[in-house]
Amino acid sequence: MISAGTQHNVVPDRCDFVVDVRPNGMYSNPELLELIKASVSCEVKERSTRIGSSHLPMEHPVVVRGLSLGLRPFGSPTTSNQALCPFPTIKIGPGDSARSHGPDEFIGLDEISDGVKTYISLLDGLEL
Repeated sequence: MISAGTQHNVVPDRCDFVVDVRPNGMYSNPELLELIKASVSCEVKERSTRIGSSHLPMEHPVVVRGLSLGLRPFGSPTTSNQALCPFPTIKIGPGDSARSHGPDEFIGLDEISDGVKTYISLLDGLEL
């Protein structure tokens, strides 16, 4: 979001903008905030640093098992209450994440069936 000026022919005396930064597990929210502040020459005010990222390291047994099944790890563009968990978590589900949270969001029955098979395969014989 960007807001500046009061008329089309006047140079604005200020510009306010909002940047939505989503952490990916490589940095904590306070670390990201400090990096941003050190990189810009304007005032930075965080709205919240409460919701962080959630991830599992690549060597975690669930990730290793998923990779062996041909699953491809990726960062979700959406957030959830999972981000408030104070322990390692994984976000996995059937369907296409790009279709999530939109006006025409849907999931196919075949995607649900494939999801159940994936969950069973992922957890079968897994020792944590």
